[in-house]
Amino acid sequence: MRNSRWILAVMGVALCVCAPGKVQAQSAGDEAAALQVVHDLFDGMREKDEAKLRAVWHPEARLQSAGQDEDGTPSLRTTPVDGFIESVVSSTAALDEVTFDEVIQIDGNLASIWAPYNLFVNDSFQHCGVDAIHLIRMSDGWKIFQLTDTRTREGCDVERRGS
Repeated sequence: MRNSRWILAVMGVALCVCAPGKVQAQSAGDEAAALQVVHDLFDGMREKDEAKLRAVWHPEARLQSAGQDEDGTPSLRTTPVDGFIESVVSSTAALDEVTFDEVIQIDGNLASIWAPYNLFVNDSFQHCGVDAIHLIRMSDGWKIFQLTDTRTREGCDVERRGS
């Protein structure tokens, strides 16, 4: 019994000493840099700037929408990043996606941004939703490797035009 207590005590100390901590603390500079990538994405959409759009994506990035089919069945649609960029650049419509009330979390080289948004096309409200954006810190800065959005026309605060 006495040996069991001693073993448990040693294990407890070992867990406290050896438990992994955060690799890197979240800083305001990291948050601003990660959020700037998101702003660059939407600036690139507004400007139809292919170079700016390509610069924000990691080469293995995915762009997806979590929604539902017409019958209400949940669905996940994937759009190739190249296809997205081509459609934005070739569009004759004025695209304006604005985010607000962003929540940013960072741990080491991973950033996650939860951003409610409104999309306006030719200054007319199209839909709202949430962008769930994951970024990785690379040697040349933060890059988006996953962007998943939701889309709805119900319950939207259509007056929100960004922060």
